[in-house]
Amino acid sequence: MNNLTMDSYFENNHLDDFESEPDEVLSTFPTHNQWGELLFDANGNMPLSLEEQELMIKRLEQKFIEVMEILRISRRDPNSTKTPLRIARMLVKELFAGRYQEAPKSTVFPNRKKVNELIISKGITVMSVCSHHWQPISGDCAIGYIPNKYVLGVSKLSRIVDWFCRRGQIQEELGEQIADYIEDLIKPKALGVVIRARHYCMIARGVKGNEENSLMITSVMRGYLLADLNLRNEFLNLIGMGYVK
Repeated sequence: MNNLTMDSYFENNHLDDFESEPDEVLSTFPTHNQWGELLFDANGNMPLSLEEQELMIKRLEQKFIEVMEILRISRRDPNSTKTPLRIARMLVKELFAGRYQEAPKSTVFPNRKKVNELIISKGITVMSVCSHHWQPISGDCAIGYIPNKYVLGVSKLSRIVDWFCRRGQIQEELGEQIADYIEDLIKPKALGVVIRARHYCMIARGVKGNEENSLMITSVMRGYLLADLNLRNEFLNLIGMGYVK
């Protein structure tokens, strides 16, 4: 599709919901906040001290008081009195904690027996937040790899997944971030990351259709798992995803 045809397509279909802003608009957004602190992507990471996190919570609490007043929610309601503080703590310490914490310590062991088969961990909890509407993304992740010189401690995959989940995400980028991190860490011969999740930006907002049962499935395949269809099928079968042709 050439540029003229593409432009005509968007114009004729009135795609007003195409939310990606052109570069010239993005460049007008600030790079620092009102306190001179650097702004960064929702799924990025910049470790903050406990003092910096507490200051962030105090600032957020005040802003959520304003939000509640705009929404006309009275803090005289005993169920809402401390809601601004609760939301502020939840965002900094829980839902977005992966933005402000150091990477988890990843214990790496030598592959002494030269293991050359798939190592798989599945059923890893995915609890994240959609960057677009700040609604939960809830599901599970399966990771498989064939080691090269090193293997990972069994609990480390879950911690890595959780670290990347605890920030604003889109599922497509979440899988890529996890795969990049593991690849840099142990340089495996093969690597696969499959995520299955429900998106409450669809469910909670009342998007038409039977969305409560819908799942978004994304996969990232690297190395032998990308090149070898039989190996990929073995991996997908072992994690309960069936075969592909």
